Amino acid sequence: MTHSNCPRCGGRLARDNDSGRCTPCQAAERDRLSAPPVVPASFWEHEPVRQALAGRHLGRAIRAYRCHPYHGRVALPQTVVAGWLGITQAQLSRVENGPPLVHLDRLAHWAQLLGIPASCLWFSLPGQTRQSVEKVETTRDSTDPQGARPDEGRRALLAGIAAVAAGAGLLGGSELVQPRRIGTADIARLNAVLELYRSVDRESGGGLLYREVARFAESVYRMLDWSHPAGLTSPLIAAVATARQLAGWTALDAGRHADAQRHFVAGERAALAAQDVPLVAMIRYAQAKQLQHLRHNRDALATLQLTHAQLGSHATPAAKALLWGAEAASIAALGDHQTAVRALGKASDQFERINKEQEPDRMGFYDRGELLAQHGRVYRDMARRDARHAAKAVRWGRDSIAAFGAGNVRSTVLNEVGMCSALFLADEPEQAIEIGNRLLEKSQVMTSKRVIDRVINLRRDLARHRELPEVAAFDRVLTARAAAA
Repeated sequence: MTHSNCPRCGGRLARDNDSGRCTPCQAAERDRLSAPPVVPASFWEHEPVRQALAGRHLGRAIRAYRCHPYHGRVALPQTVVAGWLGITQAQLSRVENGPPLVHLDRLAHWAQLLGIPASCLWFSLPGQTRQSVEKVETTRDSTDPQGARPDEGRRALLAGIAAVAAGAGLLGGSELVQPRRIGTADIARLNAVLELYRSVDRESGGGLLYREVARFAESVYRMLDWSHPAGLTSPLIAAVATARQLAGWTALDAGRHADAQRHFVAGERAALAAQDVPLVAMIRYAQAKQLQHLRHNRDALATLQLTHAQLGSHATPAAKALLWGAEAASIAALGDHQTAVRALGKASDQFERINKEQEPDRMGFYDRGELLAQHGRVYRDMARRDARHAAKAVRWGRDSIAAFGAGNVRSTVLNEVGMCSALFLADEPEQAIEIGNRLLEKSQVMTSKRVIDRVINLRRDLARHRELPEVAAFDRVLTARAAAA
């Protein structure tokens, strides 16, 4: 979320809206004076709330609850929350700023009233033993994407997103969604659902996600025939194009290249119809990434250069940096190392000029980790022809991995694969095998075909060390993985 988005639904706020909430969300919560709102599960992961609960201080947790961005730019007044709790404003002030509460009945009553999950509490709620709370925590851990049964947790999450889309009238079950008149709130919800899907894609890959996103993109495509104000035509078409772009990206990540191209073409047509030049550029960038993955680097380079030229005055520093870095990767793969390094320099110069406030939301994924990853890829290709570049490939690999956040699971794994390759090229096979064995485990819980392909392709960089027993054993595992794939 940014300062110009509603923190509740993700919709863009009007320039003159200083309330911190869009009009539909304000209307939906006009009764908040009488009872606490129903908040999403992510509400309790907000750092001030989480720290207060971890410190076993319910008063501080209530203060963090009142000041949560979910409620808008202005915190909930103490008088409102005190009314929910059945106390005065002065009493609530003492609760928030005084010592921790110890009265169990009051703790349990207020926790239930605010809807605090039992797994966040240090005491049992009425009718619930501590053992049942621990069971809830164990179940949650077992369905976490990093746990022992990742697909179950992801499928449950996807089912939840689909339920949100269906509840917003954007996705039907076995029947088509009935046409109706579309408003600004519908487009905001559409983009919010796409962001939910995008977050799952970054974490676990497109293999599990593609069918859901493709179904959603097809459903959204039919919305073009629904009635809507003339002023919403371009935003609606742009949202359709974005849905097609994400469907194409997840198809690419799942290894479904024909489907990916079909969605990219449909998305590009829609983006052109919406006259959204930056969105056209992002779709063509995704097409170039597909061509690079298939090792059609000459075609990828031509696509990127055409995109760069057509962006013209629409090119922001982030878009320029992204495209220069991608061009450098294809140029290096084609063997022109000096030009590749110059392109990397241009990417770095543009990256330093980025002002996040002036970049479109769709460029939010491009951060320093992505820039460093582009450097690592170029220097690995250079090291394959000249071993003197291997040390820099290792350095860029380490830096890129360190720069990625916890939410960028797939990007981190992809760059660990690159790091493993760089270590083989730098004649550090022991370190490479250590990382490689971890990658074998991680790739088993990823649904990204790109990750699996990259892990298997480690065979081309370990060849010179195959006489070592541990390297030979690693090579045999990769060969078996390739046969299974």
